[in-house]
Amino acid sequence: MQLSTLSLFPFCNFLTLYTLFHLPNPISSLCKTVPKFLHIKASREGESRCYFTLNQGFNRSNKLSRYIVIRSQLAGTGILDATNSLSEIKPSPKFRGVCFYGLTVMAGVLPFGILIVAHPLALIFDPYKTKFYNLIPKLWATASIAPFFDIELEGLENLPPQNAPAVYVSNHQSIIDFYPLLTLGRSFKFIGKNTVFLYPGIGWAMYILGMIPVKRMDIKSHLEAVRRCMDLVRNGASVFFFPEGTRSKDGKLGDFKKGAFTVAAKTGVPVIPMTLIGTGEIMPAGMEHVVNSGSVKLIIHKPIKGNDPENLLQLVRNIILDTLSIEAQKKKRLS
Repeated sequence: MQLSTLSLFPFCNFLTLYTLFHLPNPISSLCKTVPKFLHIKASREGESRCYFTLNQGFNRSNKLSRYIVIRSQLAGTGILDATNSLSEIKPSPKFRGVCFYGLTVMAGVLPFGILIVAHPLALIFDPYKTKFYNLIPKLWATASIAPFFDIELEGLENLPPQNAPAVYVSNHQSIIDFYPLLTLGRSFKFIGKNTVFLYPGIGWAMYILGMIPVKRMDIKSHLEAVRRCMDLVRNGASVFFFPEGTRSKDGKLGDFKKGAFTVAAKTGVPVIPMTLIGTGEIMPAGMEHVVNSGSVKLIIHKPIKGNDPENLLQLVRNIILDTLSIEAQKKKRLS
């Protein structure tokens, strides 16, 4: 006979009732002291044989052993063969967030100093590609995220040669999307919201690295950003766009803007679609103070070339959308 484990009182470890079936009226006295959540259940060979609840009284379909043991859920947690062990203590997402930002700042002190010293030389000898800077952001991003989540890279063979200019695009889920992208060690220039460039440290570093600021809802600013991107690409540099223009609030892929694909079509360079998975769960949009547990997957798709911006836009968006759908189905099957 297999007996269920119950909680009768928070302060008790064991309560054993002997000869329950042979007492004249054990239930009536028990009901006066036991709270309403009392539930006694016993089973034999997986089939319920008897039970008692305060609402339905006592029911017995077959005779069982005269011994019924009722055990608190707190019982046994201090012994080696405990059935209910204490759960593992894990740091909260808010605490992880504080540690993440602290490490990001500390890991960036030395690289930022190197950037300041080397910036004048880079402007003289390599003003467009700034290949000297490739390794610094990669090391900084890797050191910042290594203790918090893993990154799986897929499709690295689809990356063009280091010196070949291209337009890289990806879906946008979180402000930490930059970190996995920087671990690729590519010298692309990001298009970023102009207010981010005002942040101490990371904003200044973005400016030194040649990132391009753009004002939201400002057509003139967007046109200027596209012009600068075309100039960079024609001089051998690569650029990076989040064509949605903003982070997804619900994890769904938003509409794409045409700027990235206009640059690719007019300069004749390929578009490199990339799909980011998992960053929105680790640090959701609007919850930048937390870092949840999880992992990130970055998929690099095959390059696409074309001279029609609208056609390029649809092709790239469909690739990323289908990939997100496939990965979501895989995750659902595993859960």
